Amino acid sequence: MSDPSKTALIEEVIAPSPREEMRRRAKSHVGLIFGCTIVLAVILAAIFAPLLAPYDPYDQDLTKRLIDPVWKTGDWAHILGTDGLGRDYLSRLIYGSRISLIVGFGAAIIAGTLGSLIGLMGGYFGGRVDAVVVYLINVKLALPGLLIALSLVSIVGGSVTALVLILGFLTWDRYAVVTRSVAQQVRGNDFITAARAVGASQTRIILSELLPNVMNQIIVIASLEIAIVILIEAALSFLGLGIKPPEPSWGLMISEARNFMFFKPHLIAIPGFAIFLLVIAINMAGDGIRDVTAPEGRN
Repeated sequence: MSDPSKTALIEEVIAPSPREEMRRRAKSHVGLIFGCTIVLAVILAAIFAPLLAPYDPYDQDLTKRLIDPVWKTGDWAHILGTDGLGRDYLSRLIYGSRISLIVGFGAAIIAGTLGSLIGLMGGYFGGRVDAVVVYLINVKLALPGLLIALSLVSIVGGSVTALVLILGFLTWDRYAVVTRSVAQQVRGNDFITAARAVGASQTRIILSELLPNVMNQIIVIASLEIAIVILIEAALSFLGLGIKPPEPSWGLMISEARNFMFFKPHLIAIPGFAIFLLVIAINMAGDGIRDVTAPEGRN
């Protein structure tokens, strides 16, 4: 009979490292692969838009307005056809990905940084600091975020910078709620006590000890919030309060196609499908990262 202690030792030696285990999970996670592939493709299209777009997205040619896409009666000169002003639809779709990504990721960076720091301070310090944090979270949750966004955008204008700042400062509450809860659970652990014992500053403990333990949750929230912000930007542009013409925004493209929706439905379907695919891909990528990096190894 084999020695149980030797068997356990052999299993421990041959067990894959955490990094190898994460790599194995990532290779077999269909949602993560699909989501990251789509998101990466959109990011590359946005970066190399001048090389990929066959035409200038602002060039108008009324003699070529409302050309059908190639799968209907169009030709390969305009693969996705043209809009009501004769602008190439594929070029506007490619350049429109830039606005969606800039607004989505820019707002997520602002909201994630602000909300995570607020939540970490409330969960770590407790007491009056936590009471102030809870009060701020409750006030933010009580406010109608979309209505405030509509009001602010109508006042300051619908530039990309304004949208990033407004949506960033209106979507920090979810980060704060989750990071505060996790910080409250982690602050009593031995490694926090050890960090205090060796004289680490409060700032170092929050950034070096607490923050890495909530990054998994922050990634999941960020994937959800990026998708929500992209939808809000599209909605604002559709209502005429977001990105202004002639900028190629997906929401604005849908708005401009409203007059042709009954006899040229592809003008709405193409940017609408692009928004749908990007939002789904971001959510799938976030869920996949959560599953791959979670300690319990969900699949």
